[in-house]
Amino acid sequence: MAGAAGRYSLNPRSKSPILLIFLSLLAISVLFFLFSLSPNTRPDYNNPHPTRSPEISFVASLEDFLAHRAPKPRSEDTVSATDNTDDDVVKALDDSMYTIETERLVHGDSYYPLSTPIRVYVYEMPSKFTYDLLWLFRNTYKDTSNLTSNGSPVHRLIEQHSVDYWLWADLIAPESERLLKNVVRVSRQEEADLFYIPFFTTISFFLLEKQQCKALYREALKWVTNQPAWKRSGGRDHILPVHHPWSFKSVRKFMKTAIWLLPDMDSTGNWYKPGQVFLEKDLILPYVPNVELCDAKCLSETESKRSTLLFFRGRLKRNAGGKIRPKLVAELSGAKDVVIEEGTAGEGGKAAAQNGMRKSIFCLSPAGDTPSSARLFDAIVSGCIPVIVSDELELPFEGILDYRKIALFVSSSDAIQPGWLLTFLKSVGPAQIKEMQRNLAKYSRHFLYSSPAQPLGPEDLVWRMMAGKLVNIKLQTRRSQRVVKESRSLCTCDCRPANITSPGLLS
Repeated sequence: MAGAAGRYSLNPRSKSPILLIFLSLLAISVLFFLFSLSPNTRPDYNNPHPTRSPEISFVASLEDFLAHRAPKPRSEDTVSATDNTDDDVVKALDDSMYTIETERLVHGDSYYPLSTPIRVYVYEMPSKFTYDLLWLFRNTYKDTSNLTSNGSPVHRLIEQHSVDYWLWADLIAPESERLLKNVVRVSRQEEADLFYIPFFTTISFFLLEKQQCKALYREALKWVTNQPAWKRSGGRDHILPVHHPWSFKSVRKFMKTAIWLLPDMDSTGNWYKPGQVFLEKDLILPYVPNVELCDAKCLSETESKRSTLLFFRGRLKRNAGGKIRPKLVAELSGAKDVVIEEGTAGEGGKAAAQNGMRKSIFCLSPAGDTPSSARLFDAIVSGCIPVIVSDELELPFEGILDYRKIALFVSSSDAIQPGWLLTFLKSVGPAQIKEMQRNLAKYSRHFLYSSPAQPLGPEDLVWRMMAGKLVNIKLQTRRSQRVVKESRSLCTCDCRPANITSPGLLS
């Protein structure tokens, strides 16, 4: 027995070299595995919250949002009948905000009130104003027979004006998934610099019956203006997305003090009444492009194929500022290396427009019913130099971006002169064209809404522009709180200079 026990007993000293060899091989194997990982799969220890690739398709992003972050459709909410206009409630909020602002000024933030991040309070409105409308779009967007009076697919129009979705989706996303650092969502109203109203005004305008839509607008108006924060500031620190010029039109005069998110600022009175919109108060946001991004690889592949001098595809007859279009058509039709086509916003029209822009050096961007159109941003993301013929156009983020680096601005009076426009375009040298095309490749990122929102994307630039408004918002709020009723108004008229394009400006 002793002999048997001796044969099967373990001798640690005799086995230790084998154990050491085994551990060494294991360590080498682990190191080899880690270093064999590609850069894309290797853990990024500098980024504790790695995120997925950005999704720039509205439909795809919305599908994911509704599947993972939205409550399921439920019975219709009712707007609370509670009256929050009690003066004591409003005063308590104002006192709390004053205390926090004083602490930031005296004890905390050396740069207050110019510092970032901007603190935004997002209202939790009843589902009928938010999730229900997103579900309505999601459940009907495949119905291409739903058209506007001029034949445009309403769901495509909603997509190109979907700035309200992209901003809201970023604000309410879990902090671990957000990439923007210049804006944070706060849970207490007294901590907020700004208040975001998450009402989908464009979806409701296009997809609800007319009377149903107007009734919903009135309910939203009552809900928002009944909030203590609105009463405190008169709405001056509230953000209202009304990106389609028809949206919220029946009641927006009652919310004209809020910061409106707009596609442009029409001064004819067709869309906005005098005193409702102006750059000091409101913000211009880009349309969501209709076409796909032509990335660096695409730009390289299409560079030698851009044989068309000037391209335009769209409605050839429009109202208001768009009356310039038939005049341009008459002037340019039949010219060599110029393509002017009647087009629509459907899938076929999208493919034709995308193909034409990628084959062209310049893309004509005339005014439509309003001074702006999605065509400008289609051209930018296609690497096609925009030729803007819209004398009163206001541009997104112009306090940050210099559009002279990527676009040519032509006055309407010059553009319709016989032979003038083509002579002008042919005078632009190859070196300037190449430089502007390089700039277009750099600028595209500023016009691509995405989930998650990207640094220097349009959502990011919104808050950079908002930061510049904060001091004036606080000034106007404080002033409104102390001005004596019936005192003489210091501002009795609207005397802002017109935005007129300088004739023949090259750069």
